[in-house]
Amino acid sequence: MNRMSGPGRGSAGPVTREDGTRLHVLDSGGTGPALLLLHGLAGYAGEWAQVAERLAGACRVVAFDQRAHGSSTRRPADLSRTAHVGDVVAVADALGLERFTLVGQSMGAHTALLAAAAHPARVGRLVLIEGGVGGEGPEATAGVIDWFRAWPIPFVTVDDAVAHLGGGPAARVWAEGLEETDAGWVPRFDVDVLEAALRPVHERPRWEEWRQITAPTLLITGENGYVPAGELDEMRRRPDVRHVQVPGAGHDVHLDAPERVAELVRGFAA
Repeated sequence: MNRMSGPGRGSAGPVTREDGTRLHVLDSGGTGPALLLLHGLAGYAGEWAQVAERLAGACRVVAFDQRAHGSSTRRPADLSRTAHVGDVVAVADALGLERFTLVGQSMGAHTALLAAAAHPARVGRLVLIEGGVGGEGPEATAGVIDWFRAWPIPFVTVDDAVAHLGGGPAARVWAEGLEETDAGWVPRFDVDVLEAALRPVHERPRWEEWRQITAPTLLITGENGYVPAGELDEMRRRPDVRHVQVPGAGHDVHLDAPERVAELVRGFAA
């Protein structure tokens, strides 16, 4: 397995699933509490680098490119929620993580929620960053996918990508996840595959699974994030749930405020 590295660095060290899907894994090593980090739609494992650096020495940090993302299999046959949950367990098994804190952002948070419900013996603590129970409907899928389809691919330079993505720290990390080709800088994902992966998240809300979770749970949202207030209120009804809103942060809280996210995760996982 690879050591945790900066965005885009490191060669593949895959875990291979039964369906042939290869998952590219980053592992900081160490003997501290184990953290398994799941990025969101269109992301990649290296986007956690700034958080991981701040956890160095205190925790063992593992992250992997989700199926259809980054250096993992780009067009897997199975894009179901069940397959994504299975990937979490497969990576944990391959690295010998019997019990761990599971951290997910956005779509990765939805996967983390389902994994915690399905595998309570493995997930000791759960951290959801800008993530909820899903079920927003097909209009939500269409809105997200239309945004990706509007990218002017290829970007001539990384700076062009940063500008198109809105500038700032989050846009820079997103742009660093692109791949350089002779034509320019392009994503390491296919939009039609993203659509197929995202659609099941929006199909129905997962309140039943949410209520099955036994792991103490930390909700981290951005002041300018996307999780509806009513959904957060309902999620906070579980007695073992803590919620922290990060001032000034958007949906990519881990990119806008990596120091604060690392501080919260470190304290929660200890």
